[in-house]
Amino acid sequence: MPTLFRFLVVCAVIAGAIYGAMWALVTFVEPQPRDVTIRIPSDRVNPPSTGTIKP
Repeated sequence: MPTLFRFLVVCAVIAGAIYGAMWALVTFVEPQPRDVTIRIPSDRVNPPSTGTIKP
């Protein structure tokens, strides 16, 4: 049983360290807003005609 207890304690310490790192990132890091520009090719907006229009 001591090995199982030691394994669980090690897993709990690792999980606590990961949780603490995530909490620190959320608390202390402030994202900087910025403008995002995405260019869309004109072929996607106005596709070329592929044939005649049937009446």
